[in-house]
Parts: sequence; structure tokens; C-alpha cells
Amino acid sequence: MVDPGPGVVDRRSPLPLWAQVAADLRQRLSLGAFADEFPAEHRLVEEYGVSRHTVREALRELRTSGLVVAERGRASRVDRSRIEQPLGAVYSLYRQIEAQGVEQRSEVLRLERVFDARVAEALRLPPDAELIVLERRRLAGGEPLALDTAWLPADVAAPLLAADFSHTALYDELAGRCGIRVQGGRERILPMIGDAARCRLLGVPARSAVFWVERLGCSGGRPVEWRESVVRGDRFAFVAEWSARRPELELSAEALHAPMAISGARRRR
Repeated sequence: MVDPGPGVVDRRSPLPLWAQVAADLRQRLSLGAFADEFPAEHRLVEEYGVSRHTVREALRELRTSGLVVAERGRASRVDRSRIEQPLGAVYSLYRQIEAQGVEQRSEVLRLERVFDARVAEALRLPPDAELIVLERRRLAGGEPLALDTAWLPADVAAPLLAADFSHTALYDELAGRCGIRVQGGRERILPMIGDAARCRLLGVPARSAVFWVERLGCSGGRPVEWRESVVRGDRFAFVAEWSARRPELELSAEALHAPMAISGARRRR
């Protein structure tokens, strides 16, 4: 991806100049700009034709959002430790991490045949259906990022038992070994406070903020994956693209009951 260069600020817009500059810098960052270094204040003043105060306000917003890091006595730099994940699309966390130039690795905690009536129900299977479970600790750049547990029907996913998941994507292995491609599904993302055991595995203090992610993946209309992930809140960002003409996201009434859903999920595990 190539940096498109600075956009033009609109001095007639009701949007403050600093907000316009911040929005444009966000766009350039999303396209891979500033991979080597983040521009100094005086360069941004020249590029956008605004005052140093305007540039400083824009940078303050980017630092608050965690996109840019500023350390005393050093120039600002892009925070490459935060992984971005798209909403409303079938994605592979493995691919997302490596696409952002960060090494992905997994520690396999469990890969075996199991029976789980709760998960079988989510996959619309009989309660005694045999499942394949894959539990991993996902690392990005050598640091823990997520705890990830995926269950799949054994009748289609049994070949996965022979796979090495230390440096590969579940969806790639599912397609290559089983001939199954996840084409869509449903995902729910809930904020929560991590318990001591999960926080220890994630390398963060107990009761740190994390995301609880539930995903149902389907192939040809059949549920083939139920996944539950706990993701570090300080290293992850969910990103959605939308427009006023074609809204892509809807707030579900289910969101009103999110705290109850979280506590219920924790009790069941």
C-alpha cells in the first residue's frame, strides 16, 4: 500500500481543522503510511498548511486513540503493537496479524476429540455429537494477544488432528485438509474484565480489560465452527467501515443484555 499524501483541509467545514488533519492521518495510517518514521510537527504544518497548534491537537487525538506513541525527548512514532481486525467480514486472525507486518505464532494448548453438549447445541448438532476442539494461545510479535478455542464437528474436521497449528491458520487447514471453507456467519464482541487465570496467560495484570468474542462460522449454510476468544484490550482494535448511504452495522437488541451474556458465558466455562 502506498501513502496517498496529505488531503486538503476545508476551512469552510464545520469540522475543526485539527479533526480534519487527525482524520486524514488516520486514513494514511490505514493505508500503510509512515512505516519507517512518523513525520515531525513542522513537516505536518507544511503538508497541511495549518498552524503548529492545529497539528498538536491532531496528534493529541491520535495519541489518545493509541495510534501514535510520544515519548519524552523522542519523536512521535506509530504504535505497531495494536492489531486491527475488521468487522462484518470473514477474516483470519493469522492473516490479519501477518498483513500488518507482525509475526504470528500459536501455542497449542489442546487439540483433541471431545463431547460438549453446550457447543453441540450452538453448532445445531445432537448433544452427544463428537467434536474437534483446538485451543491456542495466540502470540503477535512474541507477545500474548489472545486465547482462542474453536470447536468443529468431528465428521468434517477430524483431519485437523494431524495439523501443526503453531504457525498456520485454522481456515487454511480446514480448507486444505477437509475441503471446508468458512463463507460467513455471526460474531458477537463483548467487553469484560479478565479473570486471574486468563490474564496470566495473556501476560497482563489480573482484572485487565479484555474482549470476549463469540463466533459461529458457516459453510454452505451449515455451522462448522463455534469459537470463543479472549483478546487483550490493550493490543487490539476492531475496525468498521461505513457510510451514510449504506450503513453496514446495526445495534442489536441483544446488546442491551451484554453484561448478562458475559457472566453467563463465564459460568459455563
